[in-house]
Amino acid sequence: MDLAAVRSFVGIAEDRHFSDAAAKLGVSQQAISKRIAKLESFLGVRLFARSRTGADLTEDGRAFLPHARALVSTADQALETLRARRRALRIDVLDTRVASIDLVQTFYETVEGVEVEIVTSHGLRSARGALARGSVDAAFCRVDGVTEEELVSSPAYLEPVHVLVGRDHPLAGLRRVEMARLSGSTVWMPGNVAGSEWAEYHRFLGLAFDLRIDTSGPDFGWEHLVAEVGSRDLVTLVGEKCRLPWHPDTVQIPLIDPVPVYPWSLLHHSQNQHPALDLLIRNVADNHRPFDPRRQWLPDVDRAAFAADPGDRHRL
Repeated sequence: MDLAAVRSFVGIAEDRHFSDAAAKLGVSQQAISKRIAKLESFLGVRLFARSRTGADLTEDGRAFLPHARALVSTADQALETLRARRRALRIDVLDTRVASIDLVQTFYETVEGVEVEIVTSHGLRSARGALARGSVDAAFCRVDGVTEEELVSSPAYLEPVHVLVGRDHPLAGLRRVEMARLSGSTVWMPGNVAGSEWAEYHRFLGLAFDLRIDTSGPDFGWEHLVAEVGSRDLVTLVGEKCRLPWHPDTVQIPLIDPVPVYPWSLLHHSQNQHPALDLLIRNVADNHRPFDPRRQWLPDVDRAAFAADPGDRHRL
């Protein structure tokens, strides 16, 4: 059965005129007439009775119409599925220098036949709207509380936090730094934008370990941050996986007793049907390790989600 002819039949049945249906389908009236003639020949029945007022369905035409609509609908769904497969999975990573890019790279290198498109943003503040609009399919961020019911969050990665200091700093010669050693310190973090989920995380960290978080000065980027730390008596915090620009005068040292960890979650919209999305969710869950309260530190608000089974999804 010719699907184009079936689609033409449905169009004429809805518009009652061959010319109107032809215009909507982008074909000539002669072409649509030939399609209907061919379909009627194939079915062995007349589908339309023509008159001056238009084309009316015959009894056989009325009987065939619901099945024709079902055929067209099935074909459209099949095409949409194939289009979705061809479209790359759009993933918001916040910044291509942070840990989320490694999570995406692991997924891409592990799961064959999946194309991804990397998007950077302003974190959870912009990800909510982007996921709702469908402009991204998934986002990695720290989820700081309740958001839209349609969004679903899965624990993704607990990233150890490191301290970054200049080579002349008193901490520079240590292999590890206990959190108690930082007590009373000022930590310079100009990128901690007010209202961001990472600024809130560091506020909790400061309260827990007696740190003053200094957000002064414009954020001129990673290169400027590293250069300033290397040339001045400054302390800043970075994620273990952060791809910092190399600088000869800086030292990056793990924090311990306890290890503060930054909670990355995978966020997606519950109605998103991209066929690669479930593959990403499963891949992230398989590689996630839950929170260990014996040696790690998290803000209280993050603990419940990250202590749960890594296969769990949390509707927000």
